[in-house]
Amino acid sequence: MPSRHPLHQRYPGLPDLLLLLVAMVWGSSYGLAKEALQFYPVLGVLALRFGLSFLLLLPAQRTLTDPHVRRATLGAALPLGLGLLAIFLCETYGIAHTTAANAAFLISLCLVLTPFAEWLLLGQTPSKDALLAAGAALCGAWLLSGATHLQLNSGDLLILLAAVLRALVTSLTRKLTADRPVATLALTGLQGLLICLGCLLLASLNGGLPTLPRQPAFWGDILFLVLCCTLFAFFAMNYALRHSSATRVALLTGSEPVFGALFAVLWLGETLSASSWLGGLLMVAASLWAVRPGRWQAVTA
Repeated sequence: MPSRHPLHQRYPGLPDLLLLLVAMVWGSSYGLAKEALQFYPVLGVLALRFGLSFLLLLPAQRTLTDPHVRRATLGAALPLGLGLLAIFLCETYGIAHTTAANAAFLISLCLVLTPFAEWLLLGQTPSKDALLAAGAALCGAWLLSGATHLQLNSGDLLILLAAVLRALVTSLTRKLTADRPVATLALTGLQGLLICLGCLLLASLNGGLPTLPRQPAFWGDILFLVLCCTLFAFFAMNYALRHSSATRVALLTGSEPVFGALFAVLWLGETLSASSWLGGLLMVAASLWAVRPGRWQAVTA
């Protein structure tokens, strides 16, 4: 007889494992996304990525026949979808006007901002453990990125805004989905639809988009971005935020730069300095601190 207990109660470590896999996928995606942008403009790549994600998740919309589920899911989809659209636009245009090192460090500021966003939106006072882990992760990001001479320009300010938005949207996701009958897959699809429509609207205001490229490399990149970086990653984030704190989620996904650096070393043949390795170890230590048993455990709502 199948167990009646929810999946996260039968496997308490599942949300944490999913988040680490998200960090791994996102960390290895930068090179592929950059390659896709060589074939097609930013708004086109984002519209294609999230539009295809919505189409693949169309069957999940059947879960919205229940009026309570539909109300909760649609109520979360609109603000979260618009928030994610703003994050992706700030990140994508910001990276075009700053260095990768600056971007990696500045986006990691969401690690220390999330406990305060959680305090603002959820009324949960940041614990000393959370602030300590977030501070260690931020120091690690600074060493890993090599952004030792940080001078803010317009691109840096956009990345900084994206970090603030990430912290707010992460906490808002927790606020709008915890203890509510939200259909996670349907929510992921609706978020993709809103991002796609937003990008298409902005593109139409700037003369539209060119014809889709035919190169196999482009479509291989898009396939990875859709299946791994969008469908899986967004589902995992939405699922985890229903059963864990926003700060814990931010710390686990904040290990993304570590996986990005490892991908660059193992796949692209790049080398890291001693300070970068130290920064990576600090970020890993912060993630392990976040998931250790006995302290600020994941919420099991």
